[in-house]
Amino acid sequence: MTVAAMWEARAADGRGVELAAWVREVALPALRGSAGLVRTELFGAPGDRVLLITWWTGEPLPVAEPPADLLGRPAHRWSFISEHVE
Repeated sequence: MTVAAMWEARAADGRGVELAAWVREVALPALRGSAGLVRTELFGAPGDRVLLITWWTGEPLPVAEPPADLLGRPAHRWSFISEHVE
């Protein structure tokens, strides 16, 4: 079973680059080497939004909380089970 864990946050105004850097420099290193972690992918979007998708074989580990001053609102989290891949 493969689980995709999605973590999405809107940065405080104008701080999207900083939030993405925090994910690369803090959140991702904390996950690397974790049992079951298959892949990670980081995205940016308009409106200073940052999306991290991690793929796991088994239960995903949570992404750490970023510093509150980087956030425009609390991060959202969802997990999905893979149903079909081509």
